[in-house]
Amino acid sequence: MATADTKKYTARDIEVLEGLDPVRKRPSMYIGGVDTRGLHHLIWEIVDNSVDEFLAGEADKIVVTLHKDGCSMTVSDNGRGIPVDKHPKTKTSALEVILTTLHAGGKFSEKNYVRSGGLHGVGSSVVNALSSELVATVHRDGFEWTQRYKRGRATTPVQKQKPTRLHGTSIFFRPDEEIFRRINFNTDTIRQHLEDVSYIHAGLHIIYKDEVKHETHDLKHPDGIVAFLEKITLEQQKKQSHEQLCALSKDEGKIRVEAVFRWTDATDENVRSYVNGIRTYAGGTHENGFKSGLSKAVKNYMEVHNIKPKGVTITTDDIREGIVAIVSVFHNDPMFQGQTKDRLNNPEMTAMVDGFVRPGLETWLNNNPSIADAIIGRIVMASRARQASREAASDVRRKSPTSRKSNLPGKLLDCRSNKPDETELFIVEGESAGGTAAMGRNSKFQAVLPLKGKILNTESLTTSKALQNQEIKDLVDTLGTDIGSNFDIHKLRYGRVILLMDADSDGYHISTLLLAFFFRHMLEMIRQGKLFLGQPPLYRIAVGKETYYAQDDIHKEEILASLPANRKVEIFRFKGLGEMDAKQLKETTLDPTVRTLLRVDIDSQIIADQTFTQLLGKDASERYRIIMEEANQADDLDV
Repeated sequence: MATADTKKYTARDIEVLEGLDPVRKRPSMYIGGVDTRGLHHLIWEIVDNSVDEFLAGEADKIVVTLHKDGCSMTVSDNGRGIPVDKHPKTKTSALEVILTTLHAGGKFSEKNYVRSGGLHGVGSSVVNALSSELVATVHRDGFEWTQRYKRGRATTPVQKQKPTRLHGTSIFFRPDEEIFRRINFNTDTIRQHLEDVSYIHAGLHIIYKDEVKHETHDLKHPDGIVAFLEKITLEQQKKQSHEQLCALSKDEGKIRVEAVFRWTDATDENVRSYVNGIRTYAGGTHENGFKSGLSKAVKNYMEVHNIKPKGVTITTDDIREGIVAIVSVFHNDPMFQGQTKDRLNNPEMTAMVDGFVRPGLETWLNNNPSIADAIIGRIVMASRARQASREAASDVRRKSPTSRKSNLPGKLLDCRSNKPDETELFIVEGESAGGTAAMGRNSKFQAVLPLKGKILNTESLTTSKALQNQEIKDLVDTLGTDIGSNFDIHKLRYGRVILLMDADSDGYHISTLLLAFFFRHMLEMIRQGKLFLGQPPLYRIAVGKETYYAQDDIHKEEILASLPANRKVEIFRFKGLGEMDAKQLKETTLDPTVRTLLRVDIDSQIIADQTFTQLLGKDASERYRIIMEEANQADDLDV
């Protein structure tokens, strides 16, 4: 029944934001926030446009100036200069179109830029929208041209100034105090970022002028990422396991891949990835391909030379321990995740980089046997140390039966065994499913934790925010590992953690939310092979004393077609876990002899080529279908 308030909701209540108003209304969508990171992102957007001129072969110098007030910047280059003639469609200057219109630019095709970082036609206009003052100065066609803006709107026409032989673009901007809480640029952050850019783009000359400290930094590194890796290794004071680094490169015209790396004595891995000179902090398909190719090459080398010690299981973590690497990709059509470009999503890049790194590294190892021996020895030591750590922790990571009860959620139906390697935790949806699973389980080694409804979507939440949700807190307390930076896999109380949801859209949605939680906040659970998806069948088919289980309708028809025509067949269709009886549940899901479990694999397509942000935006059943289809390919992708 409509209320008085709902009747007032009409077309007149629908707001249409025009021009750059959407940027000012929701700035975080375009620059990642209005904090320090978002403030500095304004600089990166303008610098990236100048770098694109370098990539196009039209510029070789960029000057970045932090002015005396500490809250305004100028970025200049010696490229072609933004066009100032009138656009045929808008009948206004192309300069004004670029700086005042979202998705306007010359990089949507390959006519002017084969490879670039500014792909969306958004960066310059976003900076303009979020600046209280912006002045564009263009040198081209024999003259200097200027235009002034305020909060995304032109305050003067494009003005023709003095004659000049110079060419290029200069952008001055002052971030808007109405948008940013505090405007104070960090000179160290700017210098570090510009220095990284100069390393990635060998031959590019960047001058950073700091008028606050009266300093000028001349940044130019002709040796590129090779010198960059040396700098990173030195800064982190990591002792090299061998003197020589491995440098690989491949150029196929529209796509160029470069990778340099070396092993050190550190216990962590440090992989930096870039796309068209832009740092991809969240990695992506190119970084996944590098890690996969690296692991495959090392394992292949060990098998060919028969140097794998007995009793040692080499994992991808062992291989990548201590690695310091830079992976730089130049792509003609990169697909980034959002305007901040933190992650690359091009699915073809995983196989391409994998296929480039694996043979290249194998050849390098074969050509440098003494270095290869040192690397393999270091990897074997890492594996043995990891195994020793697991064995030492196995006796103490489980709490005693009496002490643990007071610290665990009351709804947890725990198992009797204190040996993690033989225990399992089933995470189910709802109290009724929990009760049913409890009746069908083997209480000696199977525990059950029911969750109430759909958990919080933690895809973009901080650890502290995630723990404010009671269901997530109960899950973390049950596992015993803590979360985020405090996560400790050695404290895991169960050998397997199994997501067991109903075979319906709600169940698929809950599974996806849980997978996102584990991927973002407990990644090591996936890396160590501790997380599984339960695949409860939809049908039980009884034929005399024989029993068959069908995953879906198609599987059921296949089973029926294979049976003799005169056999009496009984078909039972399972519903949610809460609607199964204990006998049926035990026969189909919890009984280890007949159940089907799918291990979630960090190297599989389930995570490598699909982000949970994308998955959560689709219909629940379609999401789960994608997860299942791609996870079934995990064996082919395992390294």
